[in-house]
Amino acid sequence: QVQLVESGGGLVQAGGSLRLSCIASRRIVSSNAMGWYRQTPGKQRELVAEITRGGSTNYEDSVKGRFTITRDNPKNTVYLQMNSLKPEDTAVYYCAAESWRGIYEYWGQGTQVTVSS
Repeated sequence: QVQLVESGGGLVQAGGSLRLSCIASRRIVSSNAMGWYRQTPGKQRELVAEITRGGSTNYEDSVKGRFTITRDNPKNTVYLQMNSLKPEDTAVYYCAAESWRGIYEYWGQGTQVTVSS
């Protein structure tokens, strides 16, 4: 079993920045794909950014050029740097790790990001 713990959420004004962190309970960051999802009330959880086992990154169109996902393998940590934040980025952000099945099966508890206009 893998535990993921997010931190770094909060309240920020539009145009500001936040960095989310996700610490894994065991060495999985370097060997599995890791992703950041977000969810707002009444909507499905959506993939915002992911970093594959090989280090490739993918982003949801609305965050391209503003968000950056990185990982620190020795620290078993994945980050999401969020710049030029917009009110529509307001959501609960979840860290996820891919399992041996090749799907995101491990989830953190979520961290709230609120962007005021």
